[in-house]
Amino acid sequence: MSTDRRGGADSRTPNHAPNRLDRRKARTRAALVAAAQRFLAEQGRADVSIQEITEAADVGFGSFYNHFTSKDELFEAAVALTLEQHGTLLDSVVGGLKDPAEIFAASVRLTGRLQRTHPQIARILVRTGMPYLTSDSGLAPQAMRDLQAAADNGRLDIDDARTEVAMAGGALLGVLHLLETSPDLDAERVTDQLAFRLLCMFGMARAEAQEIATRPLPSLPAT
Repeated sequence: MSTDRRGGADSRTPNHAPNRLDRRKARTRAALVAAAQRFLAEQGRADVSIQEITEAADVGFGSFYNHFTSKDELFEAAVALTLEQHGTLLDSVVGGLKDPAEIFAASVRLTGRLQRTHPQIARILVRTGMPYLTSDSGLAPQAMRDLQAAADNGRLDIDDARTEVAMAGGALLGVLHLLETSPDLDAERVTDQLAFRLLCMFGMARAEAQEIATRPLPSLPAT
């Protein structure tokens, strides 16, 4: 047992030591996941060695297996964190909205803007997003709920929410890719146009769709 400077027993030390260890482990894991995110965003690839990953994370090679059993598990965690970050960003803006049609449109517009404001998230979505359009986890179920709520409220004409999510998500991923390869394009104008077209496709009158797709949006917070 350690003592403090006054010579008394410091009963706090045993409680603090595990916490420091836990924080160090958490930092190492976070560094590994962040390195995996960078590989996905910058190179679009997961076929890198563990040595490359640990060097990019600036952690010891042996520490990798203290947190992950394989590279696949690490990259799954990197994608999961990206989806969580995406969802958190959207919730910070659309959380107070009531109209499900506006929630859907705002989510499309904000996601498109990620290519300029949060390019790492956007690039990972483009490179890994297609399988998640039909996933039972992540953002697809939330998008389906939003579209179904809009249909139930008579705001949009939705026949099958799963199909509509695939259609909208595919278009959104295409626009993200377009914006990445065309830095001269105005991301706000392009994504607002996408939201407008999707609302029209789902049965909304053009005038109302145009108004909803051009409402002011707050800036997304940094991640």
